[in-house]
Amino acid sequence: MDRKKLFLLVAALVVALGTALAARSLFAGAASPTAGAVQAPQPQGPRVLVARRALPAGTILTADAVDFQLWPQGMVQDVYYIDGETDMTRLLGTVVRHPVTAGEPVTRGALVAPGDRGFLAAALGPGMRAVTVEVSARTGVAGFVFPGDRVDIMLTQTVEGDGPPLKATETILRNLRVLATDQSTETTTGEDGKTLVREFRTVTLEVTPKIAEKIAVAQTIGTLGLSLRSIADSHTDLDRAIATGEIDRPDNASPEEAARLLRSATARPQDGSSSFVTGGDVSRFQRTSMPRQARAASAMPAPIPQQTIVTTTQSGDPQPAARSGPTVLVTRGKTTSIVSVGR
Repeated sequence: MDRKKLFLLVAALVVALGTALAARSLFAGAASPTAGAVQAPQPQGPRVLVARRALPAGTILTADAVDFQLWPQGMVQDVYYIDGETDMTRLLGTVVRHPVTAGEPVTRGALVAPGDRGFLAAALGPGMRAVTVEVSARTGVAGFVFPGDRVDIMLTQTVEGDGPPLKATETILRNLRVLATDQSTETTTGEDGKTLVREFRTVTLEVTPKIAEKIAVAQTIGTLGLSLRSIADSHTDLDRAIATGEIDRPDNASPEEAARLLRSATARPQDGSSSFVTGGDVSRFQRTSMPRQARAASAMPAPIPQQTIVTTTQSGDPQPAARSGPTVLVTRGKTTSIVSVGR
């Protein structure tokens, strides 16, 4: 091969390589605007606290209910909680005062902290009431009851009658949420971060209006005591309610949302059939039923007052009158009267 042919071959290779590079750059430049148009612009601004799900009024704020999210600088307001400027430990445990939708920023006016005015009213669920029960170290589980726990209420009373009185205790209410102990709505912790157990004299509970009336009457009958419920009881009640068909699993809901809705359905207080124990169940020297005199007095109808009907003739002799029910003829000296006797 001579030099002329070799030169032409090299020149052809150079031209082909240049053409390929030019075509590559042309196609890459045409495709780059499309990729840039598909990519969404990232918001520039601080991270604000937003709700991860819908937060109805009365919701106690937890770590999984909120999160920080980038927010446009021009739309940030002074009432927003900003990442880096917010102490989340102070927000957890607060109560939502106004409903907050999912993805909406949580404002300072939407939360009320324990100890603030209106906290207890905001913590109550819809249609619920708050009542206070007097307790002691013995009836209050020795102080091991804290706000947020759930308890049962036992009524201890003595029934008087003929012979030894009847001693009885019955569980009249179940699954009541503790709102406060004494005047504190939050758990007290020490300097080392451990929970402090202290005695208290009153316990405020979340109940329905009907249960509030029952508690008011029960406090006049006998002594009320608290029985602390296990956390596992809520899972057991939920599984039982689903198995028996008392509640249905919601459709088209995430597993977290379904669990929250189902637990709220089984978290209401229960005032159904009660269980009881009498003195005879714990001691052979105590009664197992109501005293006979008390039973007879409750079963006996009220006596009918006696009515005396006396009529006389012109000569002074008694005249039979219209009788109403059984009667007897009573003679006292020269006077005879007809006395009506009630059954």
